[in-house]
Amino acid sequence: MHIGAPVREPLVTGGKTIKDVTHDISRHVEATPNPRWLLAMAVSIALLAAGTYAVFRTVWDGIGMWGLNKTVGWAWDITNFVWWVGIGHAGTLISAVLLLFRQKWRTSINRAAEAMTIFAVICAAQFPILHMGRPWLGAYWALPLPNTFGSLWVNFNSPLLWDVFAISTYFTVSLVFWYIGLVPDFATIRDRAKGTISRAVYGALSLGWTGGAKTWQRYETVSLVLAGLATPLVLSVHTIVSFDFATSVIPGWHTTIFPPYFVAGAIFSGFAMVLTLMIITRKVYKLEDYITMSHIELMNIVIIITGSIVGIAYITEFFVAWYSGVEYEQYAFINRATGPYWWAYWSMMTCNVISPQLFWFKKIRTSIVATFILSIVVNIGMWFERFVIIVTSLHRDYLPSSWAMFSPTIYDVGVYLFTFGLFFTLFFLFAKFFPVINMAEVKSVLKSSSSTEQINR
Repeated sequence: MHIGAPVREPLVTGGKTIKDVTHDISRHVEATPNPRWLLAMAVSIALLAAGTYAVFRTVWDGIGMWGLNKTVGWAWDITNFVWWVGIGHAGTLISAVLLLFRQKWRTSINRAAEAMTIFAVICAAQFPILHMGRPWLGAYWALPLPNTFGSLWVNFNSPLLWDVFAISTYFTVSLVFWYIGLVPDFATIRDRAKGTISRAVYGALSLGWTGGAKTWQRYETVSLVLAGLATPLVLSVHTIVSFDFATSVIPGWHTTIFPPYFVAGAIFSGFAMVLTLMIITRKVYKLEDYITMSHIELMNIVIIITGSIVGIAYITEFFVAWYSGVEYEQYAFINRATGPYWWAYWSMMTCNVISPQLFWFKKIRTSIVATFILSIVVNIGMWFERFVIIVTSLHRDYLPSSWAMFSPTIYDVGVYLFTFGLFFTLFFLFAKFFPVINMAEVKSVLKSSSSTEQINR
């Protein structure tokens, strides 16, 4: 068993020209919605509508509608919050870090990954807001307001407040980065538009783009500056999320391994979600010549690496608990593996540690079906990881008299389904009205490839 060399096929196949790139990617924006897109939108909107009832009941009646109790004060809400933030991690990595390292294979997947980041962070933000119970009375407390309301400044010593700043910064930079990358493509669609409304809308979105040499120079400069700003966020955002737990004294949380462990897990789950979405987009929009097997294999290699890091982190947690000699820490991890929630722990281990190792086999790593299935399995496992960390650490603390079990209610599940409906509704709208692949960057890859071929000749 060996990983072997990645597939050596071009990043754009099928002998595509610059004109072909413009046509193949723009036609999905210009065409009327097809039945498959309409069916997918109908399903996601139905999911959104069903989840809206659970959100309404939560806001109207309070978080007592959830399965929380005095012992388990965090459960599905914070599990889903951390899970969605992790999903959004791959977008910034693909956009910013790989851009700085001049990795050309990012060009066909970065647009959808950036959109996924925006939508995932929007979904993540729902859970802390709803957890406030009455957000219209307490949401502003998270803002650094002075004593205007007769209250004190926020507690800057709390990692929960750091979350607000980290994630809002992450969202803002990611949104600007995503939009700047769209501007040249909006101009292309504007120039091809036949309808007056389409020409006006895409003309406004393109910000007067002319495509001149100075325009491109400024575009590339801004992209590099934003990439430089966004790169530290890849490490900082999930590091700060991990501080919500690591700075506490609860056994199972109070550990210094959480920051790198959470970052690796976020990249792991984020890349898995990108694969899930891109395989579907690739098939539905017939973009096999742009999202090639080379892209899929390289992303699977990233999943192998980050999945292995996560597996080592799991083992390290047990070692540190044993080596510390603290009986409470030791019990916390034994309880995870053998206690009432053992099924969640072993689901996590199977999905996150064992399943990614299948990608060492080249036949599996280059299989569309296997990749699609395993990408979903990885995200199921990452959800269980967050559930295990949060619920199994809380349900049995220092006092056996306060031990309790958590069981989700239909409203816990309903709010989670609401975020799925929101995410896929936004993603399907993006896939229909925006170009899902960065035309400008794909064209630059084609130009550089043709120039290299001419030099070799």
